[in-house]
Formats: sequence, C-alpha cells, structure tokens
Amino acid sequence: MRFYPLLLALALLPATAHAQQQCGGDFDAWKAAVEKQAASEGVGERGLAALDKAEVNMNVIASDRAQGVFTQTFIEFSSRMESAYRLKHGEINLKKYADVFQRAEQEFGVPGPVVTAFWALETDFGAVQGDFSTLDALATLAHDCRRPDLFRPQLIALLKLIDNGTVPADVRGAWAGEIGQTQMLPKDYLAQGVDGDGDSRVDLRTSAPDVIMTTAHFLQSLGWKAGEPWMEEVRVPEQMPWEKTGRETRLPISQWAAWGVTDRGGGALDQTKSPASLVLPMGRKGPAFLVFDNYDVYLKWNQSFIYTLTAAHLATRFAGAPAYDKRDPEPGLSPEDMRQLQTKLDAKGHDVGKIDGILGSGTRAAVRAMQQELGLPVDGWPTARLLAAL
Repeated sequence: MRFYPLLLALALLPATAHAQQQCGGDFDAWKAAVEKQAASEGVGERGLAALDKAEVNMNVIASDRAQGVFTQTFIEFSSRMESAYRLKHGEINLKKYADVFQRAEQEFGVPGPVVTAFWALETDFGAVQGDFSTLDALATLAHDCRRPDLFRPQLIALLKLIDNGTVPADVRGAWAGEIGQTQMLPKDYLAQGVDGDGDSRVDLRTSAPDVIMTTAHFLQSLGWKAGEPWMEEVRVPEQMPWEKTGRETRLPISQWAAWGVTDRGGGALDQTKSPASLVLPMGRKGPAFLVFDNYDVYLKWNQSFIYTLTAAHLATRFAGAPAYDKRDPEPGLSPEDMRQLQTKLDAKGHDVGKIDGILGSGTRAAVRAMQQELGLPVDGWPTARLLAAL
C-alpha cells in the first residue's frame, strides 16, 4: 500500500509543452515514439515486443483519479495497520530469514525490523501484491497527460526489466506500476535490485531473500544511517515550550530532557543519541515520539505523516518495543468542522491548501501559527477550542 502525495501535487500542475508532446493523442502513434526512445536507451527486441502489446487500462485511470487522502487520525490508522496478523507473521519472518536479515544489515546498514515493517504494510508479506498488468498500467499513466514526465521513465525501466528477463512481460502489480512484496517502482527495481538467494536473478514477487536484500539496499540509497535510531516513544510533561515540537525542529536529547521529556516509562532519556524532533501526531495529550535523522528516509519512501509514523512505530514493535501509550488526546474536529477551521484560517491569510476537511501539512502549519498567535499550546492539533477562538 503506497500513498503518493507528490503525485497528487503534480496532478494539479498544468502539463508543460514538453509533456504535451510526450503524451496523449493516438495511442499507437504514441507507443511508436516510446519504442524509438526505448531502443535508443538500450531496450532490445524482447522489451520492444512487449511494448507493442501494451493497452490502455481505464481502470488504472479511474484508480488514479480516485486517489484518497488520509482522513484517519494516527491512532485510528496505526491501530488498524499494526494488526495482530502482521505482528505475528513479522516475528515469524524475522526468525525464518534471520541469516538474510543479518546479511542485509551488514551490507546496507538497515535493521531487519525496519525492512519487515514495510514488508508487512505494503503487501502483508507478499499476500496482496496487486493484480494490474504493470505494463498496461505504466503505459496508461505515461500516455495520460497528468504526469507523463514521472511515468514515462518508469515505463522505459520496466521495458528494460522485461528485456533482460528480470520480470515477464505479463508481470502484475499495483495500479501505479509498483511490483513485488515491498512495491518497488521499476526504476528502483532496476537500480537497487539485489539477488538475495543466489539464483542469478532478482525476483521481488516470490523470493523473500531478494525482497529483503533489495528493500534494504533501496532504503540505504534513500539515506539510511547504519547504527542510528529512527523513533522512540516518550512521555511529555504537562508544560514545556510546545512551539519547539514538530518535525522541523531537531534538538539535542539533553534539551528535551531539560524540558522534562522522559522515556516511555518515565526514566531518563539516552543523551548519547543524536539530535531528534518531538512529534505529537494528536497534540500534546496524545502519543509522543522522538524521531531521528533516519525518520526522514521514511518520508522519502512515502510522504504521508500518518503512514510514516505508523511504519516507523511498527518497526520498533518488531524490534521489541511495546504498543504505544495512546494517552488521552483532545477530540479532533469532524470533517465539517475542519473545513470551517480551514476556511477561517484561509481568511486570515494562512495557506492551508485545498479546503477539504483534511488535516494535511499545510493545515497543521497554519494551526501551529494560529495557536502561537492566540497564546495556545503550539502542538499542531486542531480542536474545538481553537475553532471557537477564531
């Protein structure tokens, strides 16, 4: 399960003149142009023959147009996604493939629990990989004029994977072109694929060792720092400089400790750890986490704040941490009240993006700014109290 806020943002932009020349129009004529480009980039007969059979799939277009945005809170989403099934089978797989995980960490610096969390969330360890023709999906999205500059290179990469025999021409996956048990796009598959089981090919659909090694390699390419933490649940005091919270502010652990932040159990924080940000996905009365440099890698995988916090926390569960303390967050706003809040914030000159009732990054930033202006605790969590104050 991948979410693409960047794709949504790009979809709102008008097509450039270059993009207009590269998309739309007669599909066969368009494929002929792609074939010429693919051949110039080294795609051989097998890959070109596959392209010739590609067809437009309108279900892909429908899926693309219907992309949703997160409406669930962190507690709602993470409680559903960190299921007993995933926790159980994650532990089983960590033991079953312990030698592969050890090799992956030695070579790429990424711990097994981190890989396992993505493996769980993306496809339930390979059980749900998608049933769209990847070739048709990428040809459809590359031909469509919403984001041709994004998907045309992915189509060329897929043709190379088909041409060199890495995947069959009829490979199937997600509607946006992702393949395999951790949902890799073809360019990443091509660049980061690792043969983990020694059979001289990279099979991300059926080979767990290939999945583990490739995913670790990919995370390393996104900037993962070996031996460094990614997330730690903490307890926050009743009062502190709330305006210093949020992912954008990274401070030494000693500073958080000085303000009264403790570990989950109330003990002292480990001040030998690198600087971290204090994030409060549901405000100062809800769950609290320190996130470190490696958390930025999660945001390169997926730009959703709620998804990445869930993925990072699930990785801590696989590493032995308990379920987080939900605490007692103040009730959030209904979608209708959120739209009202966004309307008021917009009227005051804050950029909340689209007024849609969704708590996105723009609305969170605007909420923080307004909380600061009104003298309220700056925790980014919109409440009825804030709405009433406006």
